[in-house]
Amino acid sequence: MKIAVRLDDITPDMDWVKFNRFKELMDRYYVKPLIGVVPLPEDKGLSRGEARSDFWPYVLSLRDELGWEIAMHGLHHVYTTKRGGMFPLNHQSEFAGIPYEKQRKMIEIGKKVLADHAIVTDIFMAPSHTYDSNTLKALRENGFTRMTDGFGKLPYLYDGITFYPVAFRQQSSLHKKDGVTTFVVHCNTLEEKDFARYEKIFQEQQMLPYRELLYYRPVKRGIGGRMIERAMASAKRMLVSAGR
Repeated sequence: MKIAVRLDDITPDMDWVKFNRFKELMDRYYVKPLIGVVPLPEDKGLSRGEARSDFWPYVLSLRDELGWEIAMHGLHHVYTTKRGGMFPLNHQSEFAGIPYEKQRKMIEIGKKVLADHAIVTDIFMAPSHTYDSNTLKALRENGFTRMTDGFGKLPYLYDGITFYPVAFRQQSSLHKKDGVTTFVVHCNTLEEKDFARYEKIFQEQQMLPYRELLYYRPVKRGIGGRMIERAMASAKRMLVSAGR
């Protein structure tokens, strides 16, 4: 199985020590991820230090010089509902359960913030993976055509949006021979054991630049497939809760 990487929670005041260390690891093995940039971060849990003054030019350099891809990671990354929506990996959301018009405006604002810093993207990354049908409609209205979420071994098309699945379990994905998936990484919370584990993965697995994943032709997915996916997301949430 080919593996792509996405980095969540990219903000000016994230943990740059851990980010830079993980970037060095990715650079060593030519791993080129998708990064989820929060346009107007207000989640205090993401604030890990002093804000980087050259944040926006630096993000552009990652795209233009290194070939990384950029997604819009919500708007404020603040959870305002306890809904799991269509992909209930978590019971907290910035978007699921919010009226359509408000979601449309939130996405419009986030898109403009990025555009003001010369970042144009049609990829959306929902905080906590949670969204609903209003989110998909609001995304389409704002020109977004891709989401980094879902389960499966290939990108799939549903309701006018192409979804790029993430791993149900990273460990089990390492033993599959066909398909492609995305490993989700939160640099802010990486521990020493995580750096060692990811280095082993980068050494041994077939890593796929996220930009190349975008060229995969999506398969169609219907209501039945989405129902199975939703059940899997609920199951994973319960497994994670039990593990804690």
